[in-house]
Amino acid sequence: MLTKMASENLALSEILGAPVVDTSGTTVGKVREVALCPQEDPVHISLLVVKTRQGDKALPPSHISEINGGVRSNNYASDWQPFPGPEGFLMLDRDLLDQQIIDINGRKVVRVNDVDIKAEGIGPVTLKMSAVDVGVRGFVRRILKGMVPSQALRSLTNQIPPKLIPWEFVDLIETDPARRVKLKIEHEKLSTLHPADIADIVEDLSPAEREAVFETLDEGVAAEALEEVEPKLQRSIVESLDEDRAADIVEEMDPDAAADLLGDLTEEKSDAILEEMEPEQREEVEELLEHKENTAAGRMNTEFLSVPAQATVQDAIDALRNYEGDVSSVVTIYLTEYNGSLVGAVPLQNLVLAKTGDKLAQIMLEPLISCKETARESEVAELFDKYNLMSLPVVNELGKLTGVITADDVIALLRDQ
Repeated sequence: MLTKMASENLALSEILGAPVVDTSGTTVGKVREVALCPQEDPVHISLLVVKTRQGDKALPPSHISEINGGVRSNNYASDWQPFPGPEGFLMLDRDLLDQQIIDINGRKVVRVNDVDIKAEGIGPVTLKMSAVDVGVRGFVRRILKGMVPSQALRSLTNQIPPKLIPWEFVDLIETDPARRVKLKIEHEKLSTLHPADIADIVEDLSPAEREAVFETLDEGVAAEALEEVEPKLQRSIVESLDEDRAADIVEEMDPDAAADLLGDLTEEKSDAILEEMEPEQREEVEELLEHKENTAAGRMNTEFLSVPAQATVQDAIDALRNYEGDVSSVVTIYLTEYNGSLVGAVPLQNLVLAKTGDKLAQIMLEPLISCKETARESEVAELFDKYNLMSLPVVNELGKLTGVITADDVIALLRDQ
């Protein structure tokens, strides 16, 4: 039995199929669906869809006087408007029950067994999304519905510990691009997670669901998450995206990671993505693509921070402030001559105790460890292991600094192997 209180949680499975009585006391139909309009209000229920002899009718919560073993309306059924159709609505039975959602708090993909809806008020009521039930309680409630008396079923399910995810921690997955726009599904909550957690989540999704997520994630977040995904899945995701969307994401990736990814795609797909990229980013990636695989040049990142060999600590601080690349990836500042030749490396931690007027050459690493562009990946890994490096500069045959390999790159290398 559905009970009526000033504030109470009701299960979606209890509401579905409940008899609906209008103000005359006549039973005029049953609840077919419960609809939410996310673009207008992502929390409050917009209407109940009531199946009547005259067709499906829309019953908004403001016209519901009570829910008590059924739904009672405060007006006549003849006053109800026809249900306009599901377009623009999230239909809780069709779109949520038995569907996969993303649990932002738990950082995982789960399946919905039932939905908890909070009913508030006496007289006109408001119905508010409370939580999704992903545990045994919701499953049992739905399986036994209609097989045992409602009061006995409620007594039984009340003894089962709930496993609920609050509605504010739920991210929906919608594979239809048109519905994503109409329902305003943008995965803003998912974007707040660490890229590694997002990667773990998308690995549990179907190909269509992965595409849907990467179509709506912020480009920067999508790029970081894509770098955390294993190469085979990376290719699958990028191949599923339109070239312009893929280009937007690839532009935000580290150039070395972008080159590795595009190098694994078909030449046709890779060229199409490069064509959509901004000229500066495209040039960086194309330069890396020219290098042989399994070499230092093929692994290096062309974004690094270098200053003249005669620079001071203050010059290095100023360069850091004005650096337009990803500052979080800068662990070392490199010293170069006017022709670009590498002459020194200064770890950031060495700047902390130095005076602003000190020359960087006075606090640089000794000896300077670097490798040639043609060095094999195995040599790179050995250098990192032998010298406990955080980063390794890469030079060409003339000694000019052309890129940097970071510890993250080596971890990715070992993971690929």
